[in-house]
Amino acid sequence: MKNKKFTIFGNPISHSISPKMHTFAIDGLKQKATYTKTLLEDGYKLKKIFLKEFDGANVTVPHKETAYKLCDEVRGIAYEIGAVNTLINENGKMIGYNTDAEGFLRATLEFGDMKNILLLGAGGTSKAIAIFFRQLGFNVTIVNRSSGRLEFFKELGFETFTWENFKLDSFDLVVNTTSAGLTDDYLPIPKEILKNIFKKSNFAIDVIYNKKTPFLKLADEFNLPNKDGADMLLYQGVLAFDFFYEHQFELAKITNFMKKAFVY
Repeated sequence: MKNKKFTIFGNPISHSISPKMHTFAIDGLKQKATYTKTLLEDGYKLKKIFLKEFDGANVTVPHKETAYKLCDEVRGIAYEIGAVNTLINENGKMIGYNTDAEGFLRATLEFGDMKNILLLGAGGTSKAIAIFFRQLGFNVTIVNRSSGRLEFFKELGFETFTWENFKLDSFDLVVNTTSAGLTDDYLPIPKEILKNIFKKSNFAIDVIYNKKTPFLKLADEFNLPNKDGADMLLYQGVLAFDFFYEHQFELAKITNFMKKAFVY
């Protein structure tokens, strides 16, 4: 049996626990494979490196949309999203999928019924959540610092705002999809705006994981139930692994092994 090689592309990438998650699953399911981290500054070099060295890969910020453009074929909801986070080397062709959206859905189930969602940021993760959740019947609003990246959402009929023209409403869930707070102490949106948002919201999620970000700390100040992105990371990883191994294993088994990466 061939020794498979997997990686995760990103910048920054040192914080990623994806290798730990996937290695637990690889070992637990007795597969011959390695999973590494690949720091990639120039996203347009991704395809050449991937097809030369790897059987499968995950993609994180800021390369999800570039990876989508480079794919030979995109399958499933990733085609509508315009961003991929999972890659398969299929006979020398780079095939892209997106498991972020379904992973995020599984992470929100504990919050119960929701209808109105506010997404902070307009990158690949925001696209995945927005399109997937609208298909499920949710009302999704996106706010971003600048208007340029909002064009994608506007063309699809989403309600969008910049910081300057944001109109406050009530939201069931507020999601930070930006990297603010990952390696710094920034908020994803000016503090006064975020305070007003939290006053009229029910839950908050930061897609950043294993860290109490300034976004989540502020949510705590408003006694807003919140969580980081660990569950989203777990579930998108399980679904990615399922693609890596062509649906050979039960998702519950993959999940049980990957969960070990989150035990401190």
